[in-house]
Amino acid sequence: MPMGIIVSRFPGVTRWATEIWKPSGLIPGADIAHWVELRTEGDITLFHARTLSLDLYRSDVEAYRVALSMDIPSAFVIMDEDDSGESPGGWGVSDVTLSPYEAQDLLDSGFSLVEPVPIPPVVISWAQQFVDHHFVEEPFKKRKRDRLNVDQTDEGIGDLRVSQGSDVYLSPASLRKRKKH
Repeated sequence: MPMGIIVSRFPGVTRWATEIWKPSGLIPGADIAHWVELRTEGDITLFHARTLSLDLYRSDVEAYRVALSMDIPSAFVIMDEDDSGESPGGWGVSDVTLSPYEAQDLLDSGFSLVEPVPIPPVVISWAQQFVDHHFVEEPFKKRKRDRLNVDQTDEGIGDLRVSQGSDVYLSPASLRKRKKH
């Protein structure tokens, strides 16, 4: 589904950051746009930064279910530094995802800005239908520990002074040396 990303520009609160750029909304079914100014109210300006495709995958259905069950159902907008200079704030919108697991992975990398954005009701119903159709509850399987035989003698690496039946690290030449002693 094509998804327009709205990015807000706020005035900075310190002398080192004169502007703050933050994803603030989604436009479902938006046409292609590139940093089109939508509205200015006082010091805040809203831009239609980019239109990306929001794709859903069956393998991520559990993650979508988590996103839809949040207090405020959210999609996650990923912004990376724009080295090309095409974006006005130095940050370009690179992706949008409904998976909080993918968003967490990108946050762990430390290279991207990842912001949650509320999902419009149309997208919530579309994603909920997808989840209802593809989600399969997997029963919990408790893993059992392997039973370790404590009475077993370990025939592996050993002391050269003690003759053993097998040693996985011995070479044939060292076996010949042992027999001579």
